[in-house]
Amino acid sequence: MNSAIFFDRDGVLNEEVGYLHEIEKFKWIDGAIDAIKFCNAQKLLAVVVTNQSGVARGFYTEDDVKKIHAFMQSELEKFGAHIDAFYYCPHHPDGSVTAYKKVCDCRKPEPGLILRACRELDINPTTSILIGDSERDIESGRRAGIGRLIFFEGGNVFDELRIKD
Repeated sequence: MNSAIFFDRDGVLNEEVGYLHEIEKFKWIDGAIDAIKFCNAQKLLAVVVTNQSGVARGFYTEDDVKKIHAFMQSELEKFGAHIDAFYYCPHHPDGSVTAYKKVCDCRKPEPGLILRACRELDINPTTSILIGDSERDIESGRRAGIGRLIFFEGGNVFDELRIKD
């Protein structure tokens, strides 16, 4: 089985700007690229798990989410790094877009995104790490049985990963 580092996206890999969907507003968090390169070098899967309720709220589309993820991947390639998989939840129970207005098992703090990644990528949750910047991220990891949970409160994400390693 594989081990992974699960990264929340907004506030951990990129700066939180509120419903990010425009590439020109994307900015890496300090140490994010190094943290992903570390995963790649250590043969750990780098997996993004992110709530994207802006889809359900009608602020942007799933295609916009995918464009941000493709941009992230292309930027990482310039540094010889990559994210192995992106998992996102477009739902919200109070959404304005009917197709996405629902309670689901993939919206953190529910563990659905992580559990799906574990199934699809043959990941052992107990030997994996989750880095998140909210209690719902940490709770999602706890519910999924992730072995080590890191609450990121800002600064350099790679330093935080190394300190907690």
